[in-house]
Amino acid sequence: MDEINIKIIGGLIPSFLLRKMSKRKSAWRIWAKALGEKSGKDDREADTIACIRTFILVSYMVTNIAIVANAVRHWNDGVNSNSSHGHTTQVGSNVSGTTSPEKI
Repeated sequence: MDEINIKIIGGLIPSFLLRKMSKRKSAWRIWAKALGEKSGKDDREADTIACIRTFILVSYMVTNIAIVANAVRHWNDGVNSNSSHGHTTQVGSNVSGTTSPEKI
């Protein structure tokens, strides 16, 4: 069946390529519908809108992965035995935040 050729404008395309193109077109159609309601005056404009929505979705996913990776990376940074990494204490200060004068 792969040897069967179908005449298309400008030349011959093997039937297995037509099946692949049909599956790809069907997958794109399902993906575009999953992104939301079809928008646009014609199919070309609707495809452009679906591409923009796909870009926005991918950027959201990359951002979320970066946030989660950062949270996992720094998960136990503040819980360390006998050390105060990143924490500073001020010695010799009173409640108002100013240092008290030294007594001689």
